[in-house]
Amino acid sequence: MDLKRSRCVRLSDGHHMPVLGLGTYAPEEIPKIQAYEATKMAIDAGYRHIDSAYMYQNEKELGKAIREKVADGTVKREDIFYTSKLWATCLRPELVRPALERSLRDLQLDYVDLYLIHMPISLKVLEKCKDAGLTKSIGVSNFNHKQLEIILNKPGLKYKPVCNQVECHPYLNQSKLLEFCKSRDIVLVAFSALGSHREKKWMNTDIPPPLEDLALKAIAQKHGRSPAQVALRYQLQRGVVVLAKSFSKKRIWENFQVFDFELTPEDMKAIDGLNTNSRLLMLSFGVHHPNYPFVEEY
Repeated sequence: MDLKRSRCVRLSDGHHMPVLGLGTYAPEEIPKIQAYEATKMAIDAGYRHIDSAYMYQNEKELGKAIREKVADGTVKREDIFYTSKLWATCLRPELVRPALERSLRDLQLDYVDLYLIHMPISLKVLEKCKDAGLTKSIGVSNFNHKQLEIILNKPGLKYKPVCNQVECHPYLNQSKLLEFCKSRDIVLVAFSALGSHREKKWMNTDIPPPLEDLALKAIAQKHGRSPAQVALRYQLQRGVVVLAKSFSKKRIWENFQVFDFELTPEDMKAIDGLNTNSRLLMLSFGVHHPNYPFVEEY
């Protein structure tokens, strides 16, 4: 990933994904209007990659924000890379296209740029959506390397996943999975990259936030940056596309200021050393499912 030349990475199907995106998940008690406002602020700050999902229940607000920024001339639709995801209740083949079409109706957009399977299951159901032009690219989320191999070795596979979106931060750097994905020309996309989300419903709050780590703070102080900027830059220099979630105007702007400094090899090694394979995301509802994504180390 040549950050000096481009802020996008080329996907295996030829499309390009901006390397820094806005994450938009929020707990149910957070008003959806905040996602709308955050998206508009993010586009104004320079973000061109917006990540959401049907499960987030905010696509009407995000679509409105995108359309308004297109209407006022800030961006063109083709400038925005929008990701949505297929939720676990719509995995039967006959439900997939209607699920994507429902998202498009909420967004009031003609297509999404990337459509992901939110949890491990066969990829084949998404191929027809790509053929129909409803999504430009298809990929997966929360897959480990064995589940990816099942897909890649599937007879008759027409399109392989262009990316795998997984939890990834200094305490869970996913180095083995990253190496595997790079070997198969699959882009790794990091969510929970800052580890600052503490919703008890989904997160293991016994693990301290990575941004409070003293080693990360020391590196940030050395560069005159915030720990969040260092955590984001760390992923970019590893060749990982990274999502930064915030609804704060100050942090949205701050999180985008990661292209004008560089971590040293010593910095990168020190952050690598923080890895403890500690997962913040705990999907308790899926623990007993045979495809529960966290059974394997990678």
